[in-house]
Amino acid sequence: MEKNFEPKKEAEIYKRWVDNGLFKPKSDKGIKTGESFSIIMPPPNITGQLHIGHALNNTMQDVLTRYNRMQGKNCLWVPGTDHASIATEVKIIEALKKEGLTKEKLGRDEFLKRAWAWNDKFGGRIKTQLKSLGCSCDWDRCAFTMDEPRQKAVLKVFKQLYDEGLIYRGNKIINWCPCCKTALSDAEVDHVDESGFLWHIRYPYADGNGYLVVATTRPETLFGDVCVAVNPEDKRYADKIGKMVILPTVNKEIPVVSDSYVEKDFGTGAVKITPAHDPNDYEVGKRHNLSPICVMNDDGTMNELAGVYNGLTREDCRKKLIEDLKKANLIEKIEPYTISKGHCYRCHTVVEPMISKQWFMDMNEMAKVALKAVDSGELKIIPNRVEKIYRNWLINIKDWCISRQLWWGHRIPAYYCDDCGNTMVSENNVTKCNKCGSNHIHQEEDVLDTWFSSALWPFSTLGYPEKTKDLEDFFPTTTLVTAQDIIFFWVARMVMLSTKIMGKVPFKNVLINGIVRDDEGKKMSKSSNNGVDPIEIIDKYGADSLRFSLLLGNGTCNDFRFSETKILEDRKFINKVWNAGKFLELCISQTEGELNFEKTDLNVFDKWIYSKLDAAISDVVKFMNQLDINMAVSRIYNFVWDEFCDNYVELTKPYVYSENKEERRHAVAILKDVYINILKLLHPIIPFITEDIYSNFASGFLMEQSYATSVGKFKQEKKLVDKIISTIKKIREIRLIYNVVPSKKLTLIANANDKPSVTKAELVLSKMVNIEKVIYVKPAEETIDFVTEIGELGLLKSEVIDKEKEKEKLTKELEAVDKEIEVLKVRLDNPNFMTKAPKNLIDELKARFEYLSNSKKAIEAKLK
Repeated sequence: MEKNFEPKKEAEIYKRWVDNGLFKPKSDKGIKTGESFSIIMPPPNITGQLHIGHALNNTMQDVLTRYNRMQGKNCLWVPGTDHASIATEVKIIEALKKEGLTKEKLGRDEFLKRAWAWNDKFGGRIKTQLKSLGCSCDWDRCAFTMDEPRQKAVLKVFKQLYDEGLIYRGNKIINWCPCCKTALSDAEVDHVDESGFLWHIRYPYADGNGYLVVATTRPETLFGDVCVAVNPEDKRYADKIGKMVILPTVNKEIPVVSDSYVEKDFGTGAVKITPAHDPNDYEVGKRHNLSPICVMNDDGTMNELAGVYNGLTREDCRKKLIEDLKKANLIEKIEPYTISKGHCYRCHTVVEPMISKQWFMDMNEMAKVALKAVDSGELKIIPNRVEKIYRNWLINIKDWCISRQLWWGHRIPAYYCDDCGNTMVSENNVTKCNKCGSNHIHQEEDVLDTWFSSALWPFSTLGYPEKTKDLEDFFPTTTLVTAQDIIFFWVARMVMLSTKIMGKVPFKNVLINGIVRDDEGKKMSKSSNNGVDPIEIIDKYGADSLRFSLLLGNGTCNDFRFSETKILEDRKFINKVWNAGKFLELCISQTEGELNFEKTDLNVFDKWIYSKLDAAISDVVKFMNQLDINMAVSRIYNFVWDEFCDNYVELTKPYVYSENKEERRHAVAILKDVYINILKLLHPIIPFITEDIYSNFASGFLMEQSYATSVGKFKQEKKLVDKIISTIKKIREIRLIYNVVPSKKLTLIANANDKPSVTKAELVLSKMVNIEKVIYVKPAEETIDFVTEIGELGLLKSEVIDKEKEKEKLTKELEAVDKEIEVLKVRLDNPNFMTKAPKNLIDELKARFEYLSNSKKAIEAKLK
């Protein structure tokens, strides 16, 4: 073995795994299979490259896959990428701007060529990053949400749901992004509380008898008002219901209606109703048979219905309108008000609720089934506190707006007859109207929401709509590892569509990983441009160092800040594992004969390490089966660092260095056996270095070996060795306090009734803390007494303490204490200081004086 593991070897190791087909399921190799384990990779967007958050997510998936593979299961991990329609289109438009082009100038066909080129560039980059990380997925099954098999799945599901009446087209109020110029689903809108104003506007009565004061946070939508609403139980307005008011600046009469939607204590209790630009107003308008009036263009500017404000942005319109209303004496008052504003999740523009003709999916019945999956335990979300997000979204679900006014994406398979207006939905291209026979047909321009194809991912990646062996062997999949922020975007929709189309939940477990944040605590994301490329970290420290640091100490679903400092600290563990391997290699090279041993012929320390190994394996297997990767990693860390490296390797050195060849061979064989089990425990977590180390001690691939298993129960020896270890630590501590050089031989004093335990420890104590002899009679000379788990022990003072050096040290300490006491005494005896100084300072000095006085007494006692 080299001095250190060279991370550059990781690429070579990965290639050998791939070349030998080690990432493929057993069923592909004709091996008889039992229990299966499968994971579908949450497909990263092709909007750039992966960041550390993706590295965490994929490391967790890889750990689970490698662990279950070593447990003998038929494992499949399907990789892939997502076309991310809106996000990718935004990126391509930005690139076009730099060339002085727009997508309209380019045209749809040329734009789509650019999009596919973008996929080739960044999709390839993402795969390279995943391979560098060590992801053991089957690359021959790599999928893309826009490739041909996935397109077939999308077409079939769309057609089925349309035929069942679950997909429909209609005019409804939707979230519109004026920047991206597309509809958004409710899940794609981020709501942020912002400071704003509540404007109290006077709407004159049509009969000229005064005015009705209306409170609103959006005066710029006033041109689309269809009525003013009050609560039917609000006595203030009982005689106003049915009257007509004049809409300011528009000079149009609108009615006053009663509706229980209105909150009596909001503003004046009278609100303007604008059905085209508010979802709640839309429902009020429907109840009163009032048609919506849209007053904005697609880019968020005011349209011709806004009169003189036509062409102004929403913000400029609001400003000018308020000025005009003030001049007309139609503003009663303005008060500060906190407003929850919806923002586009991609470009962060304030969205505009607008009436628009879109395609929708009826979610009602599917949502009930998705809720039942969690209630029945068929689907488990870990940690279970995240279930609340899942439930709340499904309980309050609305029909899903699935159409997007974009070019990059799955084009909706709806065809319209230009002659008779007939709508046809088909999996194949339609050229003839099935109603009137016309050939004047055009396809829907809109594409599907990205999340539509993503919702089919668990079964489309396994071959649907064909009946494949992969679907038979691996569906439903076992576990999904994903982030909390896409529980409703993706997880709930996968559950709904999988239960609808396949009749089964898509996976048994959903494991939520934490969110990786930057140094300032902000979430790392491609859109925020604050992500760290995992390749940069891997090039500096190696993939294993990155993987290990991401997993150690970062609990399930807990957010954490990424730090290179932590990687450097955690890498010490990997170095320790490597150095333990080098020590074993050295021991083997100095040992003659076959390294065989009988588990019935073990000394007390061997039994101890096997009992500790058994406990570690049992705990790790339990944690891994519970999907608690963090706890598993921590448990392995503590066993390897504390019990194996710091204790057992030291405890066994007297035996591996023994002049008795048989004893040495026996000790080295056990050391190797325990170390190989450690490599097996660690392989799913740090696969590269463990594979490399393993190749020095055995043939074949570590990745193909069975996971570490329990070797027997040796609990009866655990207590004794723990006692010995505590004794070694205490003697080392005394040596350190009194600066006793390691070469100095010491005598240990013990009680006669502790002789059985001490006798078993004598060889180790002589080698590890240089105990030359043990006496069981209390000596006449003074001793330094201490208590360990073995019992009451002691060391001869004459051997431990160099009296002259100790006197010199204590004398210097006393001089320093006396000097500080004198300085404090002068200050505390000064009446001027005592009257002017702050009380807290005086109290602090008095406490320090008392502490030093006690220290002086203790030093004088030691000198005596």
